[in-house]
Amino acid sequence: QVQLVESGGGLVQAGGSLRLSCAASGSIRRINTMGWYRQAPGKQRELVATITSGGITNYADSVTGRFTISRDDTKNTMFLQMNSLKPEDAAVYYCNAEIITIWPSLLADYWGQGTQVTVSS
Repeated sequence: QVQLVESGGGLVQAGGSLRLSCAASGSIRRINTMGWYRQAPGKQRELVATITSGGITNYADSVTGRFTISRDDTKNTMFLQMNSLKPEDAAVYYCNAEIITIWPSLLADYWGQGTQVTVSS
């Protein structure tokens, strides 16, 4: 099976930075698009940023210019560099990936368990 494990969350002051990581492991043939989503209390889960296998990125307007998504396909890992954090960035951050497994050869959507980001004002 496939697992996605996030790390790097924590408590930071407004204006500070954090770097999230998402490591995929298991029976992986190929990883297509990967992405970060977040969910704040009482709100719906929202897209933060995505990155295709070709490196094309897409960001939510609210994080453009402050967050940078990247990936290292040699390690099946994705990153989210978050700078100039604001209190409204506080949420549980989830990683998502479209993965083709080795056997059976299936394309499926996988989610991590989430990592908490707290931003103090």
